[in-house]
Amino acid sequence: MMVSALIERELSAETFPVRHGVFVAVVGPSGAGKDTVIGYARTLFADETRLDFVRRVITRPSDAASEDHDTLADAAFVEAEADGAFAISWEAHGLRYGLPADVDWSVANGHVAVANVSRAIIPTLRERYANLAIVEITASPDVLAGRLAMRGRESRGEVLARLARSANITLTGPGVTTIDNSGPREVAGERFAELLRKAMAFSDMSGLI
Repeated sequence: MMVSALIERELSAETFPVRHGVFVAVVGPSGAGKDTVIGYARTLFADETRLDFVRRVITRPSDAASEDHDTLADAAFVEAEADGAFAISWEAHGLRYGLPADVDWSVANGHVAVANVSRAIIPTLRERYANLAIVEITASPDVLAGRLAMRGRESRGEVLARLARSANITLTGPGVTTIDNSGPREVAGERFAELLRKAMAFSDMSGLI
C-alpha cells in the first residue's frame, strides 16, 4: 500500500476536487455493453498516452465472459480499502468494487481516466473530480434482456428484476452524454471515441491555464 500512501501525500497539497485532467464515468444498465464500448476505444487509442483505462478491483473471480479485472476476496478488499488503496469504492449486486488510488494521480496530472462505475456514486465523483464527463451507455429493453440471458449468471426472474430497477434510474445534472448501443458496436464505439477526443482536448487546454 506504499504507492497509495505516496499518492495521498502528493495530493495533500491540493484541495479536492482533483483538477487538470478529466474523469470519464461510463455508466448504464447491465447488458448495455459498457465494457464492449470501452474495449473498442482501448483498442482504437492503444498508443494514446493521455488516456488511462482504469482496471477495476472486484470481489468476483475473473472469467472469459466478464471484464478483465483484478480480484480480491471480501476480507482482503475491506483491508485494502482501509489502507487507502482505492480512490473510489462501492457495493452493488452483492459485490464490492474499487478504482485504484492512482486514478487521482492520473487526473491531477492532466490525463483522461476512463472507468466503468455505478450510477449511484456519481454524486461522489462530482465532489472528487472538477472535470467529470458522464457517459451513459444504453440499449433497448429487448437487447438488454437478450444480453443478460446469454450471460447465464441469473435466472429469468432475476434478469427481469434487474431490468425493472434500471428503468427507474434517471441521470440528471451537467456533463451527461447518452449513447445507444443497441446496434453494431462500431457505431456506439465511434461516438464514445469522439467524446474521449474532446476530453483529451479539454485536458490539454486545462493544463495551460
